[in-house]
Amino acid sequence: MTLVADPRAARDESGGGRAASVAERPAFGPQITDAGVLFRLWAPKCDAVQLELAGRAELLPMTAESGGWHRALVADAGPGTRYRFVLPDGLRVPDPASRYQPEDVHGPSEVTEPGAFAWTDSGWAGRPWTEAVIYELHVGAFTREGTFRAAAERLDHLAALGVTAIELMPIADFPGARNWGYDGTLLYAPDSAYGRPEDLKALVDAAHTRGLMVFLDVVYNHFGPDGNYLPVYAPIFTDKHKTPWGAAINYDDQGSDAVREFVLQNAEYWIREFHLDGLRLDAVHAIKDASRPHLLDALSARARAAAPHRHVHLILENEENEARRLERGPDGAPRAFTAQWNDDMHHVLHTAATGEQAGYYIEYAGDREKLGRSIAEGFAFQGEMMTYRGEPRGEPSGHLPPSAFVSFLQNHDQIGNRAIGDRITATTPRDAVRAVASIYLLAPQIPMLFMGEEWAAAQPFPFFCDFGPELANAVREGRRAEFARFPEFQDPAARDRIPDPTQPETFLSAKLDWSALERAPHREWLDWYRAILRVRRDKVVPLLDERSSGGSYELTGQGGLHAEWQLRGGARLRLAAHLGSGAAGEPVPAEPGFEPIWLEGGGGPDRMPPWSVRWSLRRGG
Repeated sequence: MTLVADPRAARDESGGGRAASVAERPAFGPQITDAGVLFRLWAPKCDAVQLELAGRAELLPMTAESGGWHRALVADAGPGTRYRFVLPDGLRVPDPASRYQPEDVHGPSEVTEPGAFAWTDSGWAGRPWTEAVIYELHVGAFTREGTFRAAAERLDHLAALGVTAIELMPIADFPGARNWGYDGTLLYAPDSAYGRPEDLKALVDAAHTRGLMVFLDVVYNHFGPDGNYLPVYAPIFTDKHKTPWGAAINYDDQGSDAVREFVLQNAEYWIREFHLDGLRLDAVHAIKDASRPHLLDALSARARAAAPHRHVHLILENEENEARRLERGPDGAPRAFTAQWNDDMHHVLHTAATGEQAGYYIEYAGDREKLGRSIAEGFAFQGEMMTYRGEPRGEPSGHLPPSAFVSFLQNHDQIGNRAIGDRITATTPRDAVRAVASIYLLAPQIPMLFMGEEWAAAQPFPFFCDFGPELANAVREGRRAEFARFPEFQDPAARDRIPDPTQPETFLSAKLDWSALERAPHREWLDWYRAILRVRRDKVVPLLDERSSGGSYELTGQGGLHAEWQLRGGARLRLAAHLGSGAAGEPVPAEPGFEPIWLEGGGGPDRMPPWSVRWSLRRGG
């Protein structure tokens, strides 16, 4: 393998200097070659590193190379070999690019054979983005077993529901046996609590067989607090920037080129080796990078190039609402990122249904202009001051196609970041939930369900983790302190009722009860979701166009909202809704030439009662 003497030469889109080819970039993680296994570690803070192989008493010296790299080629190592790196002070550390950690984050890494899995999806090219109906799930809580293999056994249910993609919450190896996934420390290793890497591949393969895409939530804005050894031997963090988790990952300071490469190769790895159809990038507003190209721009190019003959979709979570990251080219294809989770859409629908005003909801509650703007144009805030944040938020987004936004009524954050992790159906009347759900499920934005939503699962989704005693206590107390400002939790006794994130019972309470599907009212909820997603598939999806722009909206009466979008071939999709619990009904809009495709909440021929929604369609031509 050819090495890059100066890592700065490896930046593809730098605009100057020699760009390194893929073959020249130093590869992170063990490489199986004809001569044995090549072990490599980027440890510029260490003059010498040794290699420890399981079952061998002696340590093997590694050769120091330019750029802070250390290497050792071991002829008799192979798949199944367990190893660790030994630093000059005797500290044993796992491979930061470990492919599998059978003994958790502090244990040895294991060499795996990337080409051993027998894929059956050779004809799979993915699906166009406009066909996406996403289902977010946590592997550990999705089934009683909590494994990749068990999740695969539920794919027929999702295909019958009308889902076309599953989005896995982060699976990178985390400390302990249970975690939401955002405390991952070994970014290349699927957590062993869920199974081996080949089990994840089996899940992806089975999904493709059923026409389902698979996206993975990846975290490049911070590392978890337990099990990240990188700072000991590499400049992984920088004090130039701060994030909610402390010092930022070093994407633009001294030594940042190798750090960037570590992340860029990780994005390529998931797409190439695991045949994933795309990535969801967590909290990119906390990725601090003043260099050019920005890490996100480099990542989008590398990720798409990893599978040039397949659809690759890249989704952002971005509190800044930067519309520029979602721009399209003349053909409608994304220039960089496919879509962004639209928290604004959630907030306007949630507050409309529940009336909640706590925290940031105060910015949306009762604000019908934001409701209309978010439904029609994407972002509710497009540069206006957001009092809760104390600064302007967002950029104009009405010129973007609606498919540049992923909309939802529930997701892991909006449930799990509540004090007890309660779902909206636990506290909100059915008519209100179905009214707002029918808006996001049929709107031209891309809908995303959270696991169990389709049958109004009774299980909460509280925050959970499995740290050692010191960290566990900090998390437990921090969780209770976070909610102390809420009126219902100002009493210490009330705060004590907040589930302890560190207890196994909290995790177990989140596991879905699949037997509920056969019982009322869950069966009726499932039938409702299946019916409305059939309408989306048959009536809406064929007319979606990535070259379109946002819709228009009008507010009427005391609770009325009309919105309209122009779709493919001149077709027009129209929404009329009356959201609220008032007694007065909204007039039914005159719609000559429009075909009603979904009526929610009933009503007579002249008036729309509270919590009623009417979708209609006029074909073009």
